[in-house]
Order: sequence, then structure tokens, then C-alpha cells
Amino acid sequence: MNRKASIFLFVFFLLPALLTAEKSTPLHDNWQLQSACKTTAAGEAISTAQYRPEGWLQTSVPSTVLAAQVKAGVFPDPYFGDNLRQIPGTSYPVGQNFSNLPMAADSPYACGWWYRKEFTAPALAAKDNRLWLHFGGINYRGEVWLNGHRIADSSAVAGAYRTYDFDVTDFVVPSKTNILAVKTSAPTEKDLGINWVDWNPCPPDKDMGLWGAVDIVETGPVTVRSPMVITHFADGSLKTADLTVYAELHNATGNAVKGVITGTAAGVHFEKPVELAAHEDQTVVFSPEQFPALRLQNPKPWWPRQMGDPHLEPLTVSFNAEGRTSDEQSVNFGVREITSELTTNGSRLFRVNGKPILIRGAGWSQDMLLRTDDKRLRDQLQLVQDMNLNTIRLEGKLETDDFFRLTDERGILVMLGWCCCDHWEHWKDWKPEDLTIATSSLRSQMLRLRHHASLLVWLNGSDNPPPADVEKAYLQVESETHWPNPILSSATQAPTAVSGESGVKMSGPYDYVAPSYWYTALKFGGAIGYNTETSPGPAIPSLASRKLFLSDPDTWPPTANWSLHYGGGEFVNLKVFNSAMEAVYAKPNSAADYERIAQTMEYDSERAMFEAYSKNKYTSTGVVQWMLNNAWPSMIWHLYDYYLDAGGGYFGTKKACEPLHIQYAYDDHSIDVVNSTYADAANLRANVHVYGLAWNELYSAQSTLDSNADSAQRVFTIPANLFSSAERIFFIDLSLTDSTGHVVSHNFYWVPGTLTAFDWENTDYTHTPAARHEDLTALAHLPAAQVAAHADIVNTAHGREIHVHLANQSNALAFQVRAAIRTNSGGLIAPVFWSDNWIELKPGESTTLTAQLPEGENAVPTVQVDGWNVAHITLTPTTAVAAR
Repeated sequence: MNRKASIFLFVFFLLPALLTAEKSTPLHDNWQLQSACKTTAAGEAISTAQYRPEGWLQTSVPSTVLAAQVKAGVFPDPYFGDNLRQIPGTSYPVGQNFSNLPMAADSPYACGWWYRKEFTAPALAAKDNRLWLHFGGINYRGEVWLNGHRIADSSAVAGAYRTYDFDVTDFVVPSKTNILAVKTSAPTEKDLGINWVDWNPCPPDKDMGLWGAVDIVETGPVTVRSPMVITHFADGSLKTADLTVYAELHNATGNAVKGVITGTAAGVHFEKPVELAAHEDQTVVFSPEQFPALRLQNPKPWWPRQMGDPHLEPLTVSFNAEGRTSDEQSVNFGVREITSELTTNGSRLFRVNGKPILIRGAGWSQDMLLRTDDKRLRDQLQLVQDMNLNTIRLEGKLETDDFFRLTDERGILVMLGWCCCDHWEHWKDWKPEDLTIATSSLRSQMLRLRHHASLLVWLNGSDNPPPADVEKAYLQVESETHWPNPILSSATQAPTAVSGESGVKMSGPYDYVAPSYWYTALKFGGAIGYNTETSPGPAIPSLASRKLFLSDPDTWPPTANWSLHYGGGEFVNLKVFNSAMEAVYAKPNSAADYERIAQTMEYDSERAMFEAYSKNKYTSTGVVQWMLNNAWPSMIWHLYDYYLDAGGGYFGTKKACEPLHIQYAYDDHSIDVVNSTYADAANLRANVHVYGLAWNELYSAQSTLDSNADSAQRVFTIPANLFSSAERIFFIDLSLTDSTGHVVSHNFYWVPGTLTAFDWENTDYTHTPAARHEDLTALAHLPAAQVAAHADIVNTAHGREIHVHLANQSNALAFQVRAAIRTNSGGLIAPVFWSDNWIELKPGESTTLTAQLPEGENAVPTVQVDGWNVAHITLTPTTAVAAR
């Protein structure tokens, strides 16, 4: 290895974080892609102007290999039907975790793939400036060539979650055409790659390629990287905040450099002289002890959305030498402090700025081909907010910078860490290189992410904690990078000799359980402690969504095409869910029946899960629904589907997590009011009415109350002997009104006379089976309800809304009434943000549902209304009117 190459590798190892964006030239468009098996040329030739890339695929970056092929039309939509299974290389058994299997020798992705890009490099602003080649993510190994020179080989470029910055000043020709060529290779079953576990299939290329951004960045001789502010409040009044500023400096030259590092944080100026030896890296710290102005008085804190305003402040740090700025970085940060502790029952409790918070979140997935879309990202985060969730969990799948910027701005907490179930947790099989790659990956991500206000906690393991040597190595990196937030050894309750008790549990279930489970299964997944991932299982998309990924979306019984969109491992079928459906509700006779019953089951079970944890706060400290979304169209584990259509589980979650909420408890028949805000609510009135199946009133009560901030309080207890009567089903209607009579919460339950009896002894990680199912079959025979409906289009400051007016004109309950917005041909329109959905209308009751249409949806849609005992209605909204 020559001396210059040694310098570049040294720089690469010490520059894992994104450099300044102010002088960055994105290398996004006009890339070319080809299999290394189809070209005999080496990188030295491919990265020159003399090479002619004939027959290469046109693409952009970021893009995996398969994503580029799909975009170019080489393969049809892999998400439709069995198209994925028809792509060469998709030969692994359905439902198995491909990351743990070797790639077939004849797979087109067993070869390396070349990315090639011609670009004009900027002219240097000063003769001693440096040009850096930044890679935001390469999966898995890479060779980097520039203008015929090898910048790095595959021993240096290895690891899906590492970032790379190479000093290429000596190899770039400013103001002229330059040729960059990168050969990427897929991860093997013994690599720390990107893993889809049992959530969905893995693409045949294992997401190989340039999945992160590529940029040319110009700086001066000294770079500034990863600026961050850590906040500590003096006391609970939050009137004084101590800010400590960190920044990483790197001297890219062979000479010592003297200069001044200067900056502002929340309007406070700071600076001090710095001297850097040749090629030195130095962490610079500004503490309030040294710079008293960093002890802020009366700051405006950052809060998660339900707790307050997610206010952000600017931070700018620059290095100046010889009268000019060498480099400058600017980020936004929050004046906030996140801590955690173990409660008296050993549960992990998080605090934001000293105040406890009940974590109510869901697990996030990127697109299976790692494709990104700014509008889709914003829409998904809006769906999270609309459900009143406060947290997203990332198991691996470490998202883009835009993702974290938006969670900062929107006040959504992010729980993140490494993934389970492949080489990431096969520590006994690790070689020394694996620990190097793992710790380098961690360092890259710590430095990339540490300044973000929304980050709640980092997990060093998922389904298992790492062994002592690995955990110590991880903790060393986290200490060296000054990670400002709590750290857990894993998502499980397994303690470690290094860090002790985790205070969390990962005890399931992941498949269907009856709503009462969440109140009674306290030794398992029920509402005690912090459950890092759990779920009542399947989530069946609407017909309009199924049309987008199935050739037979309305067939009954389902074909094998449907099963390709189930999960993996123990979740390759829906037998637990389907058996419960037939026993508890009814045996479906059509796909429409199946969808309708499934949506009701999802509504009821998701609502119960979140409500149980809310009732028991802070005996329970958090629950994360598995999952929030899907990487591809799926029949399991989502609160909204791949196409952003919201189903019953979405609205059950939205109901359960509303800021001021009234709810019923299956364990003790209590009626509780949960205040998830951090403000008192006085002069509330709670009402409860209980009806029998024939809509005969069995019980009623009302009470006034004051609800304290962040509280759960019992208001009533329905007499237990009521549930010993001959009634098979009890309808429980709850409402909560404020001092003006405005309804702030309305909730409706269908409770069986005898709850499910669980077979606790046969509990496994997927679910607890029922020894005896509850009986709600009478719901399939409710008398028909006559619902009148009409709809208006209303133009508001926020866009177009549909107002759907519903009136029950009969003496029968209208059960699980759903409204959907569709195109005139029945096609999906999504996302649509409804005020409420899957509702009940009492005899004589009227209500109006509002639906915010997607931006740019200008055609007049149709509105479909139906219910369990309500005939299908199709409405054409009236001509647009202005909002009053």
C-alpha cells in the first residue's frame, strides 16, 4: 500500500459523519449501473473517460440495484401478486429469513454491480481547500475508483450502516469532467447487512447498492463535523438550562494548524482558540462552567407534541484560520433533557425535561427496496400524529436525515437501535472484522444522529443483549461520541453483567388475542412495564388497496397469492386470527365479509391494547405496537397499510390515544378518564350507558370530575352483577364533555357476557391461545339500521374536506359504520385524514365525519358508507362550498 492510500484510509476511518452541506454538490442523477458479470473491465478502466458503458442501466442515487431495475422497467412491480418470486435470485423458501441464507450461485446479485457517474467537480474556492467524497450508505462492500485511481477497496468499505468520507482532492480535476465508479457487493449470510426478519420478504439483491446519498463536499483544511448541544436543567422549574456544545474537528493537512472555533447556540455566542497537529482529530467542548452565557435563563424547551411545543433552536459552529472560514456546520437542536429510571416494579420509565411520559408508539419500516419519497414520508408522519402516538421505533432501518429532521420538528420521539435475527445477533459466529464493522457502524450513526431532539433511546441489541465484550465495545463508542440519551442493552428484559436490568420486556404477543388479554396477561404481554414490541396481529387491507397488489383481491377463499403477503417464520399463515374470527364473530362467506369482520377485530384489539397501558400508567410505562407500517403490501402488522389507507386498527388506536379520553376496562368494569396532556382539565362530565342486545338500557350514570395533568383516574365502576345476567352482549356507550358541553371523548364497546378464557400454560412468543373463546356471534344478526347520508365538499385553509353527514333513522343500533373516499371507479384515495371512523350510531343519533383529502386531489370523489347492519351507500358530494 502506498503512502497516499494509507492517508486516505486513515481519513476514512476518522470521518464517519456527514460533512458540511453548504458547499455540497449532490451526485444524484445520471448514474449508470451494470453487473460486474457483464463487464470484464476493472475499476481502473471503468472510472476513465475512455471507457464506454454500453448497455448500462440509467439510474439515480440513492438506489439499490433492484430498485433501479424496477424503476427502469426491467422487472414489473415486485409488490404485485407473485412478481417478486419471479425475479431471478428469489429462490429461497417463502417465509424464511433470506439474510440468514446464502445467495444462490446463479443469482444475478451474487456478482458485484458497478455504479458509474460522470460529474463536473467544482473549482476550489481556495488553493488549500479540500474535496471530500461522501457516501451516506453502501450495502454491503464496495470498491471506490475515481479517474482511474482506487480510493478504497472492499476491505475498507464494508458495512451497511457505515458512512464514508474520502479526501479525494489529489484525484479530482476541478471544473472538468470526472468519472466515479463504485463496485458494490451484496451482504452474505455472515455479514452485518440490512435484515427484514419475518416482517416481509427480502428482495433477491439483499438491498445491495448505494442506498445512501453520494456528495462531493468542499471544505477548507480543517473540517467541522457533528455539532451537538447537550442540555441539563438545574431543577424541575426548567428556568435554567446548562448547554454544553460539542463539535468534531479534523485537520486534513500534514501541517499543524492554529485557528479559532466559534459558534452560536440559541443566540449565545462562544469561541476559543484551537491548535491541531497534522492529521489530528479533536473533540472540542464548550461547557457552561467555562462559558457562563451557555447557562440559559428562561429557555423555551423542546417537548414531544402532546406534552407541549417541539421548539427548536439554531446551532452554528465554524472553524476560522488566517482570516477565513475553513468549515461551518449548522443544525437545529432542542433545549431538552431525556432521562430514564427504573420504577419500583422494575419498569423502564422515560422522562422528558423531568416529566414522566407514557410511551405509546409503533414500529417503523422503510420501503423494502429502500426507496424514499418526501411526500410519502411527510404523509406517514402526519398519520402518526393523527393517531396521537408519541413514539416511533426503528429496529435497524436507520432512516434518512430528512426523517429525523421531521420528527424533531413534529415532536415525535424515536426509539432506535440494531436489528435482530441475523448476523447482527449471531455473536458466537463473529470474527474480529465483524466487531470492527459493528463499532464503526455505531460510531457513524452516533455522530450522524446525536444532535436530534427527537431521539429517545438507543438499543445496543434487539431480541437479545450483546455479550459482555461487544456491549463494552458499544458503550465505549457511545461514551466517546457523547451520546446524550439513555442506552438499553436490548429490547428484552434480559439483564447483562455490564449494564444490569433493562427495565423493558419483549414478551409478545404478535398474533391475535381477545381485547381482555391486555388487562389480564400481566405475566406476559399485558399492561405492566414497558413492552417494546407487541401486537394483536393481522391487519387486512381494504378491497381498494388489495386491488393494487393482488390479481384476485375479491376472491374467496383466498388464493396462494394472498399468502405471499402474510408474514414470515411463525406468521406465514393467519390461522390464529381466522380461527378466532370464526369462533367469536362469524365464518366469512366472502372477501367483503372477511374484511369487515377483520377490521372490527383490529379496531377492538388495538384500542384495548393502548387503553390497558394507559389505564395502568405508570405501573405500565410504555407499549410499542408491532408494527406501524409495512415495507411492502402486507396482511399483518400495520396501523395503516402500504398505500397509506387507514383501517379499523388505525381508528381504534386513534381513539385510545386521544388527549382526553374516557374508556372501559375489561378486568374490573371500571370507567376511567385518561389525561395524556400536561394540563389540568376541570369541570368535565362523564356519562355511561349500558344496553343489552335488544337496545334495552341496563345501567346509566354520570359524574363531574377534574382531570389532573398526565393522569388516569377511575370515575365509575359498572356493577359486576350486571355482567352475570342472561345478556350475551353488552353495549357500553361512554362520553366525556367539557364545561361548555362540548364532547371531548366518545367511546363505544361491545362486550361479551363471558370473556375469553386463556390457556396460559400454552403461551408462546406469538400469542396465548384461547381455552374458550368469547361469543359475539349475535353481532352478525343485528336488526337492519336505516342510515341516511349525504356529503359536502368544503374548501378550508388546509385544503379540501369531505363532510359526511349520517343520521340513524331507525330504532336499531347502527354498528361499525365505515365511510371511505374512493375515485369514481372505486379506486383508492389515500391518505385521508378522518375525524373518526368505524363508529356506532344509536337510534335517532346524527353525526358528521370530516375527511381531509390528499393535497392535489382535485376531482370530485365518491363516498362509500356501510356497516355491519347498514346497507351500502354510494354518495357523490355536493358542489364545493366554503367553510364557515
